[in-house]
Amino acid sequence: MSLATAIAPHEAARPMSREEKKVILASSLGTVFEWYDFYLAGSLAANISANFFSGVNPTAGFIFVLLGFAAGFAVRPFGALFFGRLGDLIGRKYTFLVTMTVMGLSTFVVGLLPGYNTIGIAAPIAFIAARLLQGLALGGEYGGAATYVAEHSPQNRRGFYTSWIQTTATVGLFVSLLVILALRLNMSAEAFADWGWRVPFLVSILLLLVSIWIRLQLSESPAFVKMKEEGTVSKAPLTEAFGRWDNIKIALIALLGGTAGQAVVWYTGQFYALFFLTQTLKIDGTTANLLIAFSLLLGTPFFIFFGWLSDKIGRKPIILAGCLIAALTYFPIFSSIARVGNPQLMNAHDKVKVTLIADPAGCGNVFDPINIRTFTAPCDVARRALAVAAIKYEVANGAAGSEAKVMIGSKEIPVDKDFAKNVTAAAAEAGYPKAADPTILKQPTIGGVLSDGRSLQMIGLLFFLVILVTMVYGPIAALLVELFPTRIRYTGMSLPYHIGNGWFGGFLPPTAFAIVAATGDIFAGLWYPIVIALMTFVIGLIFLPETRKRDIYAAD
Repeated sequence: MSLATAIAPHEAARPMSREEKKVILASSLGTVFEWYDFYLAGSLAANISANFFSGVNPTAGFIFVLLGFAAGFAVRPFGALFFGRLGDLIGRKYTFLVTMTVMGLSTFVVGLLPGYNTIGIAAPIAFIAARLLQGLALGGEYGGAATYVAEHSPQNRRGFYTSWIQTTATVGLFVSLLVILALRLNMSAEAFADWGWRVPFLVSILLLLVSIWIRLQLSESPAFVKMKEEGTVSKAPLTEAFGRWDNIKIALIALLGGTAGQAVVWYTGQFYALFFLTQTLKIDGTTANLLIAFSLLLGTPFFIFFGWLSDKIGRKPIILAGCLIAALTYFPIFSSIARVGNPQLMNAHDKVKVTLIADPAGCGNVFDPINIRTFTAPCDVARRALAVAAIKYEVANGAAGSEAKVMIGSKEIPVDKDFAKNVTAAAAEAGYPKAADPTILKQPTIGGVLSDGRSLQMIGLLFFLVILVTMVYGPIAALLVELFPTRIRYTGMSLPYHIGNGWFGGFLPPTAFAIVAATGDIFAGLWYPIVIALMTFVIGLIFLPETRKRDIYAAD
């Protein structure tokens, strides 16, 4: 494909060329990796803990796994700075070839690492190191892929072309779901715990080899080639991107008026929804994964649709509309999900009065973003235990210095070492469902899900959440690319994207749980994504420019 063809600003609609398809495929495979690995690390946390952290008690081991998981989020912005700078200095192609390789090998290595029983403390250290490398590489992968595709796209089709990258994020999640489900359904629980959990990490090497082979055949981005020929390549991308107020302002607007809201809508519709199904509603993991998988399968084409639509009406109205609709509908949607998934739990919330009585001075905050705090104050222990059990409660002020206690109806449960077990038993006696309660949605086979009316209702509700995800995520790559000039584009767009998705989005589940634990309301955690989405809507409405007609081939 010639440079002139690649950068024609008002090219008439035409079928995608073979070279353009190859560019999109090669670039998109990185986001497949990103979300494939992300979901594996989260859903297989218990297996990882048992293998790499068996030298410590199970609770501490699980905490260390989550710490490694969170560390991958925390380092993403640093990877964005490091690899973004390289991408603006030496080119898009070679930089995201490196990020793909590092990211893929880091995922693959987890499946090979010996366990704690074999190499001792080196096992958890090696695991966390792999997670850190994976997070760093991810920081540079997305910006390179989005930039590379956009700079190969006709100006009036950038939303459509880059939306394929957004689609493959869900593909990665969907593939990981299928791999885990296939293994769980076709081997014993013992075999899966012993060695089967490693298989999803090991098969990633096939995706890596195909991705590298395709990327090696690609040429450099035409916009970068043009800039290099004209001698306008930035000599100090970091200084230029974040040392000048005009560029810092763009990054802040991109973050607060774009990616922050996009991130919380994305994480709420995918990951918090899964957390809500399994941890709050106590739906078994297989059924919950199947429900999410079906909703993703139905919703995935809408990434392309909204990317295409953004070429017609603009990026800004679609993204901001998705944020606003999410903020207005989350409470009724999640309430409906709860009543369909576990009606007995919701009936108990309506009928069973639970009160935590404690001295206010003995109640602290229960925010634990990376799950490493140890709570000893009885009030805090009680609140977290009640939240884990999905028990709705109110807080009443006790006398100064009094012991914390929980009242379920007229029954008093002291906050002692057996509190979690005793309060769960008392709640069950009062009307809360037990784990085996038949009213909890349980359809563990694919045929069962498709033939069950309640499951179909659940898929419909989850599908609505996925549609909101596609609205905010489908056009975001094109928007970010168009916001920044060519000479600092890789650096400039990567940082707000990864702060938004790595921090605002990545820490959504623990933040939401802390709000639930503090309030006693299983829906209160939704305030976090609602407030962030509304913030993005307001800031974006006022400050975010419409970018779809911008010439992205100018160096400045």
